Amino acid sequence: FEPEPEMTPAKGLPKVFWLYLLAAACVAMGFADFPLIALHLQQQSGSDGAGIPLLYALAMGVDALAALGCGWLFDRVGLWSLLGAVAVSAGFAPLAFSGTYALTVLGMVLWGIGLGAQESVMKAAVASMVTPQTRGFAFGLFTSVYGLAWFLGSALMGVLYDFSLPGLVAFSVAAQAVGAAILLAVAGQAGAGQ
Repeated sequence: FEPEPEMTPAKGLPKVFWLYLLAAACVAMGFADFPLIALHLQQQSGSDGAGIPLLYALAMGVDALAALGCGWLFDRVGLWSLLGAVAVSAGFAPLAFSGTYALTVLGMVLWGIGLGAQESVMKAAVASMVTPQTRGFAFGLFTSVYGLAWFLGSALMGVLYDFSLPGLVAFSVAAQAVGAAILLAVAGQAGAGQ
């Protein structure tokens, strides 16, 4: 139902998209995959880890609700909804890797919020930053860089896990904080209509 745009040649991707891509890559790098969290939970419990699937189910339930909530907020306040979700979820690592069950549960809730925002709003925002003529390429580039950043960050956190759990947590929080800072700049530009 979008109006047909004038057929003008694509002029590349705007600066705001590149900044946004950098922010998303930083957030992805600091976002631990669940298998790493599950490994930690298994090693901490020293048992069969029967509660780990329940924690994952909790995170997936929160993911679904967060995706809906972030999407609803995105339609009203734009990128500020994503910035809020990233800021909140950046605290998952100290909690999920704490070794305390109650804190781990809270960490998984925050992890679910982050995943929900990344699966919905983070991708949807790309459409508002690029022209219809470059949208397909922009989505492909975004998904490729985001996936590569998540892979590289996860690999690094896997290595850090063997050497320094505090280092892993610090890397996770720092990468997401850098991403949030860049998102703040991008949201400010979007709010100013640039």
